[in-house]
Amino acid sequence: MRSRELRFGLGVFVLSLGVLLLRFLVPRPVGMADNGDGWRLLCDLGGRHPELKSEFYVHFSYGPGSACKSDYISSQAWLDWFASKLGKVLGSSAELNLLVLGAITCVLVAAGVAATVLGLELSRRNRVIAAVLLLLVMADSAFFGYFASVLSEGAGFLGMLLTAGGLLLMHRTGAWRYWGAALTVVGALIGINAKSQTLLLIPLFVLALALVRPAGARGRARWLVPLGVLVIVGAGTAVVQSHGDPANAEYREANMFHVVFDSIVDGKHDTDADLAALGLPPSAKKFIGKGWWEASPWRDADYNTYRDKISRRNVVAYYASHPARTLQILQQGAVDTLTARPARLGSFAESAGLEPMAKEYRVPVFSGLTALVAPLGLFVLVPFWLLIGWVGVRAFRRRAREYGIVVFFLLLFAVGQFGLSALGEGVEGVKHQLLTLFPTVLAAVFAALSLFPRPRPAEPAEPVTEVIEAVPEEPAVR
Repeated sequence: MRSRELRFGLGVFVLSLGVLLLRFLVPRPVGMADNGDGWRLLCDLGGRHPELKSEFYVHFSYGPGSACKSDYISSQAWLDWFASKLGKVLGSSAELNLLVLGAITCVLVAAGVAATVLGLELSRRNRVIAAVLLLLVMADSAFFGYFASVLSEGAGFLGMLLTAGGLLLMHRTGAWRYWGAALTVVGALIGINAKSQTLLLIPLFVLALALVRPAGARGRARWLVPLGVLVIVGAGTAVVQSHGDPANAEYREANMFHVVFDSIVDGKHDTDADLAALGLPPSAKKFIGKGWWEASPWRDADYNTYRDKISRRNVVAYYASHPARTLQILQQGAVDTLTARPARLGSFAESAGLEPMAKEYRVPVFSGLTALVAPLGLFVLVPFWLLIGWVGVRAFRRRAREYGIVVFFLLLFAVGQFGLSALGEGVEGVKHQLLTLFPTVLAAVFAALSLFPRPRPAEPAEPVTEVIEAVPEEPAVR
């Protein structure tokens, strides 16, 4: 490692951390309010806020709560646990202080930005541009608030950044490669285990590791490090997922209920025909637009006669036989993706003196642009994905494979997550599609960086050869 690069990376880290902390705390702290799912992470810490309308404001301090049990799996719990312990060391009486959590995440994000920049073989000026672009993504108002929240999206965003930075560093040689491997392990464990949806990263991560190849690496030198990373991440993920409900089976019926009565049978299309296609009686109209917990359908005798129809198999069969309606649902998913900001989740504490569900728009660069074109949905999203994909292919052709690997790792996850969320969840589309928008925007940044000129390697100096000119002999004097 060259000390000059280390000093540059340290400078990027310090400046990034300063910017992120200012973004977080000045002029008032920002976070993301709880949509009602926060208890799944809080109860393991022994904390829960009694406020019922928790989505109105961010509760930065969670006191002790009643005992509860949740099989929900999320790497966000690791960050929460560390924040809880550190907060108590610092003198906080809360079971979880989101100010401490936000500060910890800012440190990790700054480290991810610095590592990613060091993994880019660009000039110093272009590396600075790269750092600015990455900070604009991580600090965007659509994403940043989740770093100080009791929701799990923040862990997904963080994990993807760290994994991308690690994969880039693994393409370098020498000690950089091993630092990249360590960062990739940390990022992948956090990102893959953030939510049940992020398990989709597993096959893409395996493919990315298979394509990692530093210049000149062959045979054992190429495969040993990626295989070591894969074994550690695979074993760690298996252990984590075995201690809970990895596929969210507890909410499977609830999700299908929302898909049926919020997404497919929404009361705005041919309701009777859709109910008949799903094998449901006309009396099922009473559940349209009602949430699972609000409707409590398991208590309804009529519902129990057709409960078996509220299934993934039945929903998939409907999609297969109704392509036009499926396309309409995907269009709504694209609108939700580009909208970026859930309407009912606030960004500030109640003490800030703002109205309920007030949102901050301090850094709306990417989410602001997507919100402008949100009504166009698929007509914007699909061409944008194709453009990113084209640039990713170009990166492979230009022998900048490290960019192409990261671009497709993020892009393919975004496309897969989009389909799963749009067709398989039914409610809270804007929030659920943030795991589509974030990797899309991050992939676009790496695609743009792949177009930057790479610095030319220094040409070796030509050897100096001594030239001896032949001097004609003078004729002998007689």
